[in-house]
Amino acid sequence: MQQEPAPLTRHLRVHRDRGHTVLEFRGEIDIAAAAEILPCLDLVTARPGARVVIDLSRVDFFDCSGLRLLYRARGRVLGQGGELRLVCTHPLTLRVLRTTGLARLLPPQPTLDAALEQPEAASGSL
Repeated sequence: MQQEPAPLTRHLRVHRDRGHTVLEFRGEIDIAAAAEILPCLDLVTARPGARVVIDLSRVDFFDCSGLRLLYRARGRVLGQGGELRLVCTHPLTLRVLRTTGLARLLPPQPTLDAALEQPEAASGSL
């Protein structure tokens, strides 16, 4: 059952959906937004066996600060035996993910439903 998103910051909403914690990034993800998001990201990704989805579908701008958040989340989640999934459709953000190689490590899905229905083995595991 999907819960209503909780407003945490202007750049982040968090909710639970089908056993996953969904971190919905919003707006411009730059160094200032990353500083707002990081405490929640660290809290969610510190849990052993965490099942996390980062949803970038409401992101307008994404720079290297956003990439650092994704790499950090991936390392922390997988290091605790969890799984991390990604939602992204923005062409420029997808290009950045592909250019940096992150799209191979964390394959972006076109919708939240697609990410949640993805088999466990394909969820960015080591």
